[in-house]
Amino acid sequence: MKLASLKKGGRDGTLIVVSKDLKNACKVPNIANTMQELLENWENTAPALEEIYISLNNDDCKDSFKIEEEPLSSPLPRSHQWLDGSAYVNHVELVRKARGAQMPESFWTDPLMYQGASDSFTGPHDNITIESEEWGIDFESEVAIITDDVPMGIDAFETEKHIKLIMLVNDVSLRNLIPSELAKGFGFVHGKPASAFSPVAVTPDELDGSWHDSKLNLPLITYLNNEIFGQPNAATDMTFNFAQLISHAAKSRFLGAGTIIGSGTVSNLDRSKGSSCIAEKRMLEIIESGEAKTDFLKFGDEVQIEMKDSKGSSIFGEIKQKVVKYETL
Repeated sequence: MKLASLKKGGRDGTLIVVSKDLKNACKVPNIANTMQELLENWENTAPALEEIYISLNNDDCKDSFKIEEEPLSSPLPRSHQWLDGSAYVNHVELVRKARGAQMPESFWTDPLMYQGASDSFTGPHDNITIESEEWGIDFESEVAIITDDVPMGIDAFETEKHIKLIMLVNDVSLRNLIPSELAKGFGFVHGKPASAFSPVAVTPDELDGSWHDSKLNLPLITYLNNEIFGQPNAATDMTFNFAQLISHAAKSRFLGAGTIIGSGTVSNLDRSKGSSCIAEKRMLEIIESGEAKTDFLKFGDEVQIEMKDSKGSSIFGEIKQKVVKYETL
């Protein structure tokens, strides 16, 4: 099943069911008005939505409309909780190696995770609005999951049933603001502006066998100004799968329905697949030649993030964002 949210309908948008080919959609006000309402009542509402999804794919859904007719928000326009992991430890190791720092051995057994701002996500085709290029604007192409209610202290072997939806994310980072924040020893705020998620979120069964062991075994493709920047496989070299990330997040707290957990920047040890963020490419350049040659994003640059199935069809739709200067009022 594929789901999305229209921008209209208030801060939480309006829930719609989307056809497999991402061309048509149906509103479902008699079942659930918003994505959050669905997630809080998944067992009671998802079966009815699945029936609509089947009828939509058979061209039997009344009042269906073309998806391009309505602007979409991120599937959850806002969330009670957004947690982002760093599941590709080879990426973390690379960043530290470039600056001559040793990585603690615990990073291979205990996931890194931070809690980001979730009060307002940008839409998949909204601009990335930043005040200054000097802040080191970067994209981070990732996979993310959405959970229902997750009990505290849950074992990783029991968490996969709580993964209700999967989507993509551009976790925008301001690289030049992050070091001074981390130096304070209290996390970062300024270095992490609003993230954007793919137009569509899908249930695991929609992934035709590419979802296995709580990992998504497909290339995540990133374009920068219409040229491929990277296409690493999202399952390869993923040290911690999503089941483990959920268990880690729930160690000392309950996770409410609608919690989003990100994978962190997708990264492969096979560097021929390219990178999912500029920072990683710069680190590789530093290791190879002693200096970074690739600039961070500039105003006017455009980032596209997408994942395709084995037949070459887009699964989640495309995140497509342009970097523009934010003008203060």
